[in-house]
Amino acid sequence: PIRAEWDAMMAEYEGDNNHDHFQRTPDFADEARAQMQAMTPELRQEFLDFLVSSVTSEFSGCILYNEIQKNIENPDIKALMRYMARDESRHAGFINQSLRDFGLGLDLGDLKRTKKYTYFKPKYIFYATYLSEKIGYARYITIFRQLERHPEKRFHPIFRWFERWCNDEFRHGESFALIMRAHPHLLQGGNLWWIRFFLLAVYATMYVRDHTRPMLHHAMGLQSTEYDYEVFRICNEISKQVFPLSLDIDAPAFRAGMERLFHIQTRMDAAKAQGGLVGGVKRAAWAVAGAATFARLYFLPVKRHALPANVRVAPAW
Repeated sequence: PIRAEWDAMMAEYEGDNNHDHFQRTPDFADEARAQMQAMTPELRQEFLDFLVSSVTSEFSGCILYNEIQKNIENPDIKALMRYMARDESRHAGFINQSLRDFGLGLDLGDLKRTKKYTYFKPKYIFYATYLSEKIGYARYITIFRQLERHPEKRFHPIFRWFERWCNDEFRHGESFALIMRAHPHLLQGGNLWWIRFFLLAVYATMYVRDHTRPMLHHAMGLQSTEYDYEVFRICNEISKQVFPLSLDIDAPAFRAGMERLFHIQTRMDAAKAQGGLVGGVKRAAWAVAGAATFARLYFLPVKRHALPANVRVAPAW
């Protein structure tokens, strides 16, 4: 039933309208170095953390898609994974060039050789990677539009590349949406509990991580909580193309739980810094509190809706 949409999407991949997008302009490095010198030490560190986590995520996607391509025979999926690995490789290489401006370029080949591989059932990869790509789109486009409105807040030239970059993320998510819609059992019955788990895990991880980088968002003219919930809203709206449920992100209990998770993470970090037996006991206690909070969030009521006839949807912005 999704063959026509699939073929149209594959034609877009083959057309590769982003093939020349990830090329730095001649003045990119000079502009980046000048802006880096003007950064406060706190902003500089948070921006570096952002670049490192981004390049690791993009290159991990490249490795994942390459591994799938090498280990399957289905020609449709094989071609898709080859295209997505190509895109992720470009993203990772482009970010890594900006890290080299800081003198911190990563050896991506070493990352592939030394990182431990973890094997999951395909459906877990579908749920997690779909959400990773879609929330990546929502994050990048929200930042791009904010800096488009306020160019004086654009403290590094890499942000000018975010619009077409996030369109790659959007199409990658659509690819997994089509795969899941072609296998309806993944979107019903007991698998709905897995969908709830991955939605919550992705949102909670983003919320906690972003609130440890307040200077990064402040420099862009964003407030971390408002930014996160805007990203959640976009991701919720997009994911209706494939998931028959979404989290009620406006429920007071949901928002209180997310803030509680961030509070717990700060206490765990303090206990880790303390070290020793006392610090270890505190970390264990806070880990239990975090698991209990996550469980309460997991069982909050969700919103349900019918799936649309067409899987592919327009971007939220």
